[in-house]
Amino acid sequence: MTRVAVVQDGSVPFDAAATTAKVVALIDSAAQQGAQVVVFPEAFLGTYPKGLTFGAPVGARTQDGREEFLRYAEGAVRLDGPEVAEIVEAARGAGVFVVLGLIERAGGTLYCTVALIDADQGLVGHHRKLMPTAAERLVWGQGDGSTLPVVDSPAGRVGAVICWENYMPLLRTAMYAQGIELYCAPTVDDRDAWQHTMRHIALEGRCFVLAACQYIRRSDYPEDYATAIDVRGEEPLIRGGSVIVDPLGQVLAGPLFGEPGILVADLDLADRTRSHLDLDVVGHYARPDVFRLQVDDRPREPVTFASEG
Repeated sequence: MTRVAVVQDGSVPFDAAATTAKVVALIDSAAQQGAQVVVFPEAFLGTYPKGLTFGAPVGARTQDGREEFLRYAEGAVRLDGPEVAEIVEAARGAGVFVVLGLIERAGGTLYCTVALIDADQGLVGHHRKLMPTAAERLVWGQGDGSTLPVVDSPAGRVGAVICWENYMPLLRTAMYAQGIELYCAPTVDDRDAWQHTMRHIALEGRCFVLAACQYIRRSDYPEDYATAIDVRGEEPLIRGGSVIVDPLGQVLAGPLFGEPGILVADLDLADRTRSHLDLDVVGHYARPDVFRLQVDDRPREPVTFASEG
């Protein structure tokens, strides 16, 4: 059996150092419960800016919006920065594999990213969100096909698909084709309908789905947080909904709403093989003579320099 944990909690908004300390403490708490894999929500380290407009109506920008973006960018982290290094050490000390949603700063662009951290090898992969949703496109860049890894962990093959990327059928198929066993879905989608999506993906991909959603209140953000969403004080700005589902769509833990917490479940990876008796969408249930998916996994750098001879 494999024990996994899904963290439902919230960032310390715009404070990377304080959020890093929180991540370290939550890793330790999950490890004490016997977890081998710990999954954190989308944008946990670096903040999900729910309700912010960044002063950018169509055709205009405001100085206040630029100041909002400055604060947001300053709270983002680099993959080779001290915050990720500290979390790598915490994973090593706890002996767990960590799947961490973060806001990555690379040059002048921010990405919604998931870091895959192995206890022995450190950072073994990362995934940048391919398709930011709606106004997210203003503040986040788009990832490319080079960051779609499914990697080995002591608890099985792990990969991550972020929030509404899970509504991209071809992206899901690319993950199934890599033999994903622990399908991690970091998110901030707290709608009831999200639960149906997670169960569908588990059934479709015949994999375990580990969905981690933030729980965070309006009062957790700075007083000057100018959200366009009318919530106050202790009302949740994101109410959670984390869940763990098995390959036949049965809920093993959760969904958890309205409070922070850590969901834990014991998984029998042989359940994937059992479930493939009647469905394998990238194997015996595929029709490659009719449908085929081509994935371009080459890095797409906007600027390259030819080496001098």
